[in-house]
Amino acid sequence: MQTKKLHNWNLSYAQAIALQKQFCERVQFVELKKQPQTIAGIDCALSKDKQRIISAVIVLRRKASCGKLQTSQKNLPGFGSASLRRDEWGPTQSSDFEIVETTEAIEKLTLPYIPGLLSFRESPVCIAAVEKLKNEPDAFLIDGQGIAHPRRFGLASHLGLFFDKPTIGCAKSRLTGTYEEPAPEKGSFSPLKDKNETIGAVVRTRGNVKPLFVSVGNKCLLEDAIKITLDCTTKYRIPEPTRLAHQLVSKLKLKA
Repeated sequence: MQTKKLHNWNLSYAQAIALQKQFCERVQFVELKKQPQTIAGIDCALSKDKQRIISAVIVLRRKASCGKLQTSQKNLPGFGSASLRRDEWGPTQSSDFEIVETTEAIEKLTLPYIPGLLSFRESPVCIAAVEKLKNEPDAFLIDGQGIAHPRRFGLASHLGLFFDKPTIGCAKSRLTGTYEEPAPEKGSFSPLKDKNETIGAVVRTRGNVKPLFVSVGNKCLLEDAIKITLDCTTKYRIPEPTRLAHQLVSKLKLKA
Protein backbone atom coordinates (compact mmCIF):
# COMPACT_ATOMS: atom_id res chain seq x y z
CA MET A 1 0.00 0.00 0.00
CA GLN A 2 1.28 3.44 -0.87
CA THR A 3 1.34 6.17 1.77
CA LYS A 4 1.81 9.90 1.49
CA LYS A 5 5.16 11.56 2.17
CA LEU A 6 4.28 14.49 4.40
CA HIS A 7 7.44 15.36 6.33
CA ASN A 8 10.73 14.00 7.61
CA TRP A 9 11.17 12.68 11.15
CA ASN A 10 14.33 14.51 12.13
CA LEU A 11 12.55 17.16 14.17
CA SER A 12 13.27 18.99 17.39
CA TYR A 13 10.74 19.06 20.23
CA ALA A 14 9.62 22.53 19.21
CA GLN A 15 9.37 21.56 15.54
CA ALA A 16 7.26 18.49 16.39
CA ILE A 17 4.79 20.57 18.39
CA ALA A 18 4.61 23.18 15.63
CA LEU A 19 3.94 20.42 13.09
CA GLN A 20 1.06 19.06 15.20
CA LYS A 21 -0.51 22.51 15.39
CA GLN A 22 -0.16 22.89 11.63
CA PHE A 23 -1.21 19.41 10.54
CA CYS A 24 -4.28 19.19 12.79
CA GLU A 25 -5.92 21.59 10.33
CA ARG A 26 -5.62 18.90 7.64
CA VAL A 27 -7.73 16.33 9.47
CA GLN A 28 -10.93 15.71 7.48
CA PHE A 29 -14.29 15.24 9.18
CA VAL A 30 -16.42 13.57 6.52
CA GLU A 31 -19.26 11.09 6.78
CA LEU A 32 -18.51 7.56 5.63
CA LYS A 33 -20.68 6.76 2.62
CA LYS A 34 -20.51 3.00 3.12
CA GLN A 35 -19.58 0.60 5.87
CA PRO A 36 -15.92 -0.52 5.67
CA GLN A 37 -15.59 -4.20 4.77
CA THR A 38 -11.88 -4.52 5.55
CA ILE A 39 -10.41 -2.90 8.63
CA ALA A 40 -6.76 -2.86 9.65
CA GLY A 41 -5.61 -2.83 13.26
CA ILE A 42 -2.18 -1.52 14.24
CA ASP A 43 -0.23 -1.90 17.46
CA CYS A 44 3.38 -1.32 18.55
CA ALA A 45 5.74 -2.70 21.19
CA LEU A 46 9.35 -2.28 22.23
CA SER A 47 11.84 -5.11 21.83
CA LYS A 48 13.11 -6.85 24.95
CA ASP A 49 16.31 -4.79 24.90
CA LYS A 50 14.28 -1.54 24.54
CA GLN A 51 16.44 -0.54 21.59
CA ARG A 52 13.97 -1.29 18.78
CA ILE A 53 10.30 -0.69 18.13
CA ILE A 54 8.04 -3.23 16.43
CA SER A 55 4.77 -2.69 14.62
CA ALA A 56 2.20 -5.27 13.56
CA VAL A 57 -0.68 -4.72 11.15
CA ILE A 58 -3.58 -7.12 10.74
CA VAL A 59 -6.30 -6.67 8.13
CA LEU A 60 -9.69 -8.23 8.89
CA ARG A 61 -12.66 -8.72 6.62
CA ARG A 62 -16.09 -8.55 8.17
CA LYS A 63 -18.26 -11.49 7.21
CA ALA A 64 -21.47 -9.88 8.47
CA SER A 65 -22.82 -6.56 7.23
CA CYS A 66 -24.08 -3.99 9.72
CA GLY A 67 -26.82 -1.41 9.58
CA LYS A 68 -26.60 2.34 9.95
CA LEU A 69 -25.79 3.96 13.25
CA GLN A 70 -29.01 4.50 15.17
CA THR A 71 -29.23 6.53 18.37
CA SER A 72 -31.85 8.74 19.92
CA GLN A 73 -29.41 11.67 19.64
CA LYS A 74 -29.24 12.99 16.07
CA ASN A 75 -26.36 15.40 16.61
CA LEU A 76 -23.56 13.62 18.41
CA PRO A 77 -21.36 16.71 19.00
CA GLY A 78 -23.79 17.64 21.77
CA PHE A 79 -24.99 14.20 22.83
CA GLY A 80 -25.52 13.26 26.43
CA SER A 81 -25.26 9.66 27.56
CA ALA A 82 -26.49 7.44 24.72
CA SER A 83 -26.29 3.84 23.64
CA LEU A 84 -26.75 1.41 20.78
CA ARG A 85 -28.93 -1.67 21.20
CA ARG A 86 -27.29 -5.06 20.79
CA ASP A 87 -28.91 -5.49 17.36
CA GLU A 88 -27.62 -2.08 16.21
CA TRP A 89 -23.96 -3.01 16.11
CA GLY A 90 -22.56 -5.79 14.04
CA PRO A 91 -20.45 -8.88 14.75
CA THR A 92 -20.32 -10.24 18.30
CA GLN A 93 -18.12 -13.27 17.74
CA SER A 94 -14.49 -13.53 16.67
CA SER A 95 -15.64 -15.93 13.97
CA ASP A 96 -17.45 -13.03 12.28
CA PHE A 97 -14.05 -11.88 11.00
CA GLU A 98 -11.46 -13.46 8.76
CA ILE A 99 -7.82 -12.47 8.48
CA VAL A 100 -6.94 -11.05 5.08
CA GLU A 101 -3.29 -10.18 5.64
CA THR A 102 -0.69 -9.42 8.28
CA THR A 103 2.54 -7.42 8.04
CA GLU A 104 5.21 -6.32 10.46
CA ALA A 105 8.15 -3.96 10.70
CA ILE A 106 10.94 -3.34 13.16
CA GLU A 107 13.13 -0.26 13.42
CA LYS A 108 15.71 1.24 15.74
CA LEU A 109 14.15 3.32 18.50
CA THR A 110 15.29 6.91 18.00
CA LEU A 111 12.94 8.92 20.22
CA PRO A 112 12.21 8.59 23.94
CA TYR A 113 8.64 8.62 25.22
CA ILE A 114 7.46 12.23 25.41
CA PRO A 115 3.85 12.83 26.51
CA GLY A 116 1.85 14.28 23.62
CA LEU A 117 4.45 13.28 21.01
CA LEU A 118 3.88 9.52 20.89
CA SER A 119 3.09 9.65 17.18
CA PHE A 120 6.65 10.76 16.36
CA ARG A 121 7.95 7.68 18.18
CA GLU A 122 5.54 5.12 16.69
CA SER A 123 4.42 6.46 13.31
CA PRO A 124 7.56 5.64 11.26
CA VAL A 125 7.48 1.92 12.08
CA CYS A 126 3.68 1.80 11.65
CA ILE A 127 4.01 3.37 8.20
CA ALA A 128 6.77 0.90 7.29
CA ALA A 129 4.50 -2.03 8.19
CA VAL A 130 1.49 -0.59 6.32
CA GLU A 131 3.58 -0.01 3.19
CA LYS A 132 4.12 -3.79 3.04
CA LEU A 133 0.39 -4.45 2.68
CA LYS A 134 -0.73 -5.93 -0.62
CA ASN A 135 -4.40 -5.33 0.21
CA GLU A 136 -5.51 -1.76 0.87
CA PRO A 137 -7.89 -1.66 3.86
CA ASP A 138 -11.08 0.40 3.81
CA ALA A 139 -10.31 1.84 7.25
CA PHE A 140 -7.77 1.75 10.08
CA LEU A 141 -8.32 1.26 13.80
CA ILE A 142 -5.40 2.57 15.86
CA ASP A 143 -4.51 1.83 19.48
CA GLY A 144 -4.06 5.51 20.35
CA GLN A 145 -5.64 8.93 20.25
CA GLY A 146 -7.07 10.70 17.23
CA ILE A 147 -8.10 14.30 17.84
CA ALA A 148 -8.60 13.56 21.56
CA HIS A 149 -5.21 15.14 22.07
CA PRO A 150 -4.12 18.49 23.58
CA ARG A 151 -3.17 19.72 20.09
CA ARG A 152 -5.88 17.67 18.31
CA PHE A 153 -3.26 15.53 16.57
CA GLY A 154 -2.64 12.16 18.16
CA LEU A 155 -1.23 8.98 16.63
CA ALA A 156 -4.43 8.05 14.75
CA SER A 157 -4.66 11.51 13.17
CA HIS A 158 -0.97 11.53 12.26
CA LEU A 159 -1.21 8.11 10.62
CA GLY A 160 -4.56 9.00 9.07
CA LEU A 161 -2.94 11.79 7.05
CA PHE A 162 -0.16 9.48 5.86
CA PHE A 163 -2.65 6.74 4.92
CA ASP A 164 -5.27 9.13 3.48
CA LYS A 165 -7.93 6.70 4.71
CA PRO A 166 -10.69 6.69 7.33
CA THR A 167 -8.80 6.27 10.59
CA ILE A 168 -10.11 5.89 14.13
CA GLY A 169 -8.34 6.41 17.42
CA CYS A 170 -9.33 3.83 20.01
CA ALA A 171 -7.32 4.37 23.19
CA LYS A 172 -7.43 2.46 26.46
CA SER A 173 -6.90 5.58 28.57
CA ARG A 174 -7.74 9.29 28.49
CA LEU A 175 -5.07 11.76 27.43
CA THR A 176 -7.11 14.94 27.77
CA GLY A 177 -10.70 16.05 28.28
CA THR A 178 -13.46 15.44 30.79
CA TYR A 179 -16.43 13.09 30.71
CA GLU A 180 -19.23 11.49 32.64
CA GLU A 181 -19.10 7.74 33.04
CA PRO A 182 -21.32 6.04 30.43
CA ALA A 183 -23.97 3.52 31.49
CA PRO A 184 -22.56 0.07 32.37
CA GLU A 185 -24.12 -1.76 29.40
CA LYS A 186 -22.18 -2.51 26.24
CA GLY A 187 -22.98 0.06 23.55
CA SER A 188 -23.29 2.98 25.99
CA PHE A 189 -21.23 6.10 25.39
CA SER A 190 -20.82 9.66 26.61
CA PRO A 191 -19.00 12.69 25.18
CA LEU A 192 -15.34 13.40 25.86
CA LYS A 193 -15.09 17.19 26.04
CA ASP A 194 -12.36 19.79 26.29
CA LYS A 195 -14.13 22.92 27.55
CA ASN A 196 -17.01 23.33 25.08
CA GLU A 197 -15.53 21.14 22.34
CA THR A 198 -16.46 17.48 21.87
CA ILE A 199 -13.20 15.73 21.01
CA GLY A 200 -14.31 12.12 21.28
CA ALA A 201 -16.54 9.60 23.00
CA VAL A 202 -16.14 7.35 26.01
CA VAL A 203 -17.51 4.04 24.75
CA ARG A 204 -18.47 0.96 26.76
CA THR A 205 -17.37 -1.95 24.59
CA ARG A 206 -18.04 -4.59 27.23
CA GLY A 207 -20.58 -4.53 30.01
CA ASN A 208 -19.31 -3.42 33.43
CA VAL A 209 -15.75 -3.04 32.12
CA LYS A 210 -13.66 0.11 31.72
CA PRO A 211 -14.64 2.07 28.59
CA LEU A 212 -12.45 3.00 25.63
CA PHE A 213 -11.70 6.51 24.42
CA VAL A 214 -12.73 6.82 20.79
CA SER A 215 -12.02 9.79 18.52
CA VAL A 216 -11.77 10.73 14.88
CA GLY A 217 -8.36 10.13 13.35
CA ASN A 218 -9.12 11.23 9.80
CA LYS A 219 -11.78 11.02 7.09
CA CYS A 220 -14.74 10.03 9.28
CA LEU A 221 -17.17 11.48 11.81
CA LEU A 222 -17.41 10.65 15.49
CA GLU A 223 -20.65 8.78 14.77
CA ASP A 224 -18.73 6.55 12.35
CA ALA A 225 -15.91 6.03 14.83
CA ILE A 226 -18.28 4.88 17.59
CA LYS A 227 -20.23 2.58 15.28
CA ILE A 228 -17.15 0.93 13.76
CA THR A 229 -15.55 0.46 17.18
CA LEU A 230 -18.65 -1.36 18.43
CA ASP A 231 -19.00 -3.31 15.18
CA CYS A 232 -15.46 -4.62 15.67
CA THR A 233 -15.90 -5.54 19.33
CA THR A 234 -16.75 -9.11 20.25
CA LYS A 235 -16.73 -10.47 23.82
CA TYR A 236 -13.55 -8.58 24.66
CA ARG A 237 -13.04 -4.96 25.67
CA ILE A 238 -10.64 -4.30 22.79
CA PRO A 239 -11.92 -4.32 19.16
CA GLU A 240 -10.76 -7.33 17.16
CA PRO A 241 -8.40 -5.50 14.74
CA THR A 242 -6.30 -3.92 17.50
CA ARG A 243 -6.69 -6.89 19.85
CA LEU A 244 -5.25 -9.27 17.27
CA ALA A 245 -2.58 -6.76 16.26
CA HIS A 246 -1.54 -6.62 19.91
CA GLN A 247 -1.35 -10.40 20.09
CA LEU A 248 0.80 -10.47 16.97
CA VAL A 249 3.19 -7.75 18.09
CA SER A 250 3.53 -9.42 21.50
CA LYS A 251 4.69 -12.62 19.78
CA LEU A 252 7.12 -10.68 17.62
CA LYS A 253 8.48 -8.94 20.72
CA LEU A 254 9.49 -12.32 22.17
CA LYS A 255 11.52 -13.11 19.06
CA ALA A 256 13.12 -9.67 18.60
